[in-house]
Amino acid sequence: MISRLRILIFASCAILFSCKNEKKESENVAEVKTEEIQDLEGWDKAEAILKEIKIPQFQDKKFNVLDYGAVADGTTKNSEAFKKAIAACNEAGGGMVIVPSGKFLTGPIHLKSNVNLHLEEGAEVLFSKEKQDYLPVVHTSYEGVELMNYSPLIYAFEQENIAVTGKGTFNGQADNENWWPWCGAERYGHKEGTPQQKDDHNLPSLRKMNEEGTPVADRVFGEGHQLRPTFFESFSCENVLVQGVTFTNAPFWVIHPIKSNNITVDGVTVNSHGPNNDGCDPEYAKNVHIKNCLFNTGDDCIAIKSGRNNDGRRVNIPSENIIVEDCEMKDGHGGVVMGSEISAGVRNVFVRNCTMDSPNLDRAIRIKTNTLRGGFVDGVYVKNVQVGQVKEAMLKVNLHYGIYDNQDGEFFPEISNIYMEDVTVKNAGKYGILIAGREGSKVSNINLKNITIDGADTAEKITDADPVNYENVIINGEKM
Repeated sequence: MISRLRILIFASCAILFSCKNEKKESENVAEVKTEEIQDLEGWDKAEAILKEIKIPQFQDKKFNVLDYGAVADGTTKNSEAFKKAIAACNEAGGGMVIVPSGKFLTGPIHLKSNVNLHLEEGAEVLFSKEKQDYLPVVHTSYEGVELMNYSPLIYAFEQENIAVTGKGTFNGQADNENWWPWCGAERYGHKEGTPQQKDDHNLPSLRKMNEEGTPVADRVFGEGHQLRPTFFESFSCENVLVQGVTFTNAPFWVIHPIKSNNITVDGVTVNSHGPNNDGCDPEYAKNVHIKNCLFNTGDDCIAIKSGRNNDGRRVNIPSENIIVEDCEMKDGHGGVVMGSEISAGVRNVFVRNCTMDSPNLDRAIRIKTNTLRGGFVDGVYVKNVQVGQVKEAMLKVNLHYGIYDNQDGEFFPEISNIYMEDVTVKNAGKYGILIAGREGSKVSNINLKNITIDGADTAEKITDADPVNYENVIINGEKM
């Protein structure tokens, strides 16, 4: 008996050792692949990144929410039915949770590993207007700072192989009566004297916690506070797919993969014009593919982020390997944007075969930060982009960004290695190229090739930055 026990113990140890070695070898392979990708040049790097992105696969098992008590009348709350269907799918090893045609009211939806939440054509998921439904608080983020707050409308925490797919619509039901007034702007329904995010117990309190390094578990907001939740948030997840669906009437940021890897956003429509309604905001994210999407938003169409101020430096995970292609950008503050919350840095961003055109689109490509944020942007590649109309500039780099109080600090950003080619702009607005660097920071190696810009009031305005390298660039009919 003793000798059998010894054999079993020895075998168990061997298996454990083998598993650890396999994990270590896997991590080493990942590190080697990352180094190999970093050594590649330009668009060869983009192709290598695409090969690395894993799209989740699911078992062929179906779980219809109707079978778990859901009622498609738009008024019955279906939170428990969605929860039960997702749990059953997860416990069975994964598959597809089906939401058929009809209107389904629910509280927040929490996804689990190996679950594909699928909206059939004609399905509309309406999210509750009752704030209590979004409690208890969960680990989330607000403008680049982690905290405990109201649950995102669709949320996954530390899950893998998850998806939302289909031809239906997620309707956050945010408007001038619900969620939006908390931004504090009268045009979004705020009434003077009512609570809003700039009150001392809200954003100022969170900013102070960030500065003082308060543990995230102690940054408790939610009830009694006015910080809006994101719409779809994968937090610390692996292999995420968002495909085909429409998002509208969002409380805040729309698609927010944070600390997540291998993200695919494909064929999604974001049509939401509320405050801070960014379309897609990868944050501390790696290997992200955004394709075939339509963004018509109240803020940046795509904004790549990596934490705000001390929080970004604490987490210290750059957002990297992000590819945007075959997308259409309409209304928004910017088409593809890096910032302003980029304190951990951004690298390897690729944008190709996109159209950007709206009288309500401010810029095409935008980088924004300041000396409180710091951070870096290294390696932005843009080609084959058609810009119709923008308000301010085709390219804007701003190292003086600020919409709140004083934004000056001791962290000087570095912006380098920007390559743009084969871009046409019909109406550039105020500037063709607008770069506001600052003394002590580096803005270098910006390269523009085969670009035609018309309709710019001023061809270029560049301060505190290295000269732009022009090759066959024509602005307002004049070669640069």
